[in-house]
Amino acid sequence: MFKQLKLYMLIGVPGSGKSTWVENQDWAKNCVHVSTDQYVEAYAKGLDKTYNEVFKEVMPECVRLMTDAVVLARTRQQDIIWDQTSTTVASRKKKFRMLPDYYTIAVVFRTPKSDELTRRLASRPGKNIPDYVMESMIKNWEEPTEEEGFKEIWYTS
Repeated sequence: MFKQLKLYMLIGVPGSGKSTWVENQDWAKNCVHVSTDQYVEAYAKGLDKTYNEVFKEVMPECVRLMTDAVVLARTRQQDIIWDQTSTTVASRKKKFRMLPDYYTIAVVFRTPKSDELTRRLASRPGKNIPDYVMESMIKNWEEPTEEEGFKEIWYTS
């Protein structure tokens, strides 16, 4: 029997709850969870530094490692949870190209109200995102659509 492989593409700004959501989904344990943050955080821990201190230096390598993990999961015929901001059509298009045969589900995380977002971001010591970067992500948000290629669109609460 043919198993339709699934890609769960998490869509939301930093602090919207993507990684926390994955941690609370029992079924997600059967998926390959890919995120550059996982690699950046591991590098930082290994060097006894913060996320911010290693980000620029290690991000290209972390993107390569994450891409390798996606390719390996595809080769092994595994479902994937892609945990990145993916807030624009252009950023999502690259993921679609890598996994054209996957049944792709958008999992949408709305941007929390300003005070809640500020609280969440502040609760991550050593991992600061400049205000202008956050403002740009919020401003450039593009709603996912079926026309874009999604088979389903889930909205988290």
